[in-house]
Amino acid sequence: MVTVTAGTDAEPGSGPQVRTGAGVLRGRWDAGVAVFLGVRYAEPPVGTLRFAAPHPARPWAGVRPAVAFGPPPPQPGTAAPGTDWLTLNIFSPDPAPAAGLPVLVWIPGGGYLIGSGSQPEFDGAVLATGGMVVVTVNYRLGLEGFGLLDGAPANRGLLDQVAALQWVHEHIRAFGGDPGRVCVVGESAGGGSVAALLAMPRAAGLFRRAIAQSVPGPFFSVELAADIATAWAAELGVRPTVTELAAIDPGRLPAAGEAVSSAIGRWADRWGPICFRPIPIAPVVDGDVLPAAPWAAVAGGAGRDVDLLTGHTRDEHRLFSLLDGVLGSVTPEGADAALRALAPGPDGARRYREAYPGAGPEQLYELVNGDWLFRMPSLQLAQAHAAAGGRTYLYELTWPAPGLGGALGACHGLDVPLVFGTLDRGQPAMLIGDPPPAAARDLSGWIRRAWTAFAADGDPGWPAFDTERWLTQLLDTDPTVTGYPERVSAELWREHSFAALPLLGR
Repeated sequence: MVTVTAGTDAEPGSGPQVRTGAGVLRGRWDAGVAVFLGVRYAEPPVGTLRFAAPHPARPWAGVRPAVAFGPPPPQPGTAAPGTDWLTLNIFSPDPAPAAGLPVLVWIPGGGYLIGSGSQPEFDGAVLATGGMVVVTVNYRLGLEGFGLLDGAPANRGLLDQVAALQWVHEHIRAFGGDPGRVCVVGESAGGGSVAALLAMPRAAGLFRRAIAQSVPGPFFSVELAADIATAWAAELGVRPTVTELAAIDPGRLPAAGEAVSSAIGRWADRWGPICFRPIPIAPVVDGDVLPAAPWAAVAGGAGRDVDLLTGHTRDEHRLFSLLDGVLGSVTPEGADAALRALAPGPDGARRYREAYPGAGPEQLYELVNGDWLFRMPSLQLAQAHAAAGGRTYLYELTWPAPGLGGALGACHGLDVPLVFGTLDRGQPAMLIGDPPPAAARDLSGWIRRAWTAFAADGDPGWPAFDTERWLTQLLDTDPTVTGYPERVSAELWREHSFAALPLLGR
């Protein structure tokens, strides 16, 4: 049952009211979209529930207001966070049970270290006006969500995402959504989470379609994850056990992770290529929650019945070069170090130079970083899914954003504001320009229509990817379909398997 009251949100009792199986929620209106914020999908993971698998949220009596975001999970830059981290936010253009709209569930990215569903660029109101219910999710991050701890299940952050999808499956019809047409979507670490969900038995049946944007390659073996957790806990003066970490305030864990990241080079001979980036946390291939790395699992048929749309940006690493202070100033020595650390195979550095004979240090540096971290993992996920018989679509974002004088090109994260239509909010304004140019608005509208169509019926409007033609949708001012443009890099990585990263030394 849905009750919509008249008036403005400033009036007591105004706003849309929805009766779920757990209780009644009162939201607010935003330009004709019903918005419900800070909806608890699991109990706060504190006290006896800390480091445990998520526990379903308890029902409530009366009308619960849902007009403010829940607090973000502990992460760098958050001071004195609240404890109600496991919440989601819903944006519906038609909050009536009979509406039967497709549902897009957004998993935020941020290196499994930062992020929340309340970020301004994740405002789902514009995307929802295209005829879709949009849900954005919080999940545990860092050591709290992904550290391998004695006495705790692995991949608690992924288990949180499963719990959110279960909540959506059970309750989204009350908000106008169709639980049989759920599409899970994420970018960067969110894209890695989507890839992991495809491989997780616990997630089977909770979504019909998946969009994995800029899928990161690093997943950890148990041995590597345990070694990293030991180093992280040592910064707090404890061992990586639930018993000892339970006494540490959650707000202290992110700083310990930052300390590990800042000195990660000391473990290069043990942790390998993740020290080059650096990457101190990632999902763990533990054999239970995550039975295998996503590429192997998908190649073996996991997620075959889930329609998959995946892809990447052309200039994936350029934003990181800017953040690292090397954009425009990569030295030959810096390019050599990147090639030695990341290029596949014992002669990968030589093969890169031969494959790109005209490339200077800057281009080689960006290519090998982008290929290792996002471009080739995304391509190989599409290849594995298509080879296993799944319906698959591939894209590459090639539109060069005009922000910062066009220095960043089609960089990592540029696709996010284009998908949400939030071109003038938060960090996207830096990438796209203020005000956003007409080209950005037009491309955003095209992408939103394609993502909505895919969520609705599994077809974004371009030919499916297959293992022979490699047809790829280029996202640009004139969207066109072509063969995969990065075949040179694809050939370099053809024999490489994105498996769980090992611990190199003892």
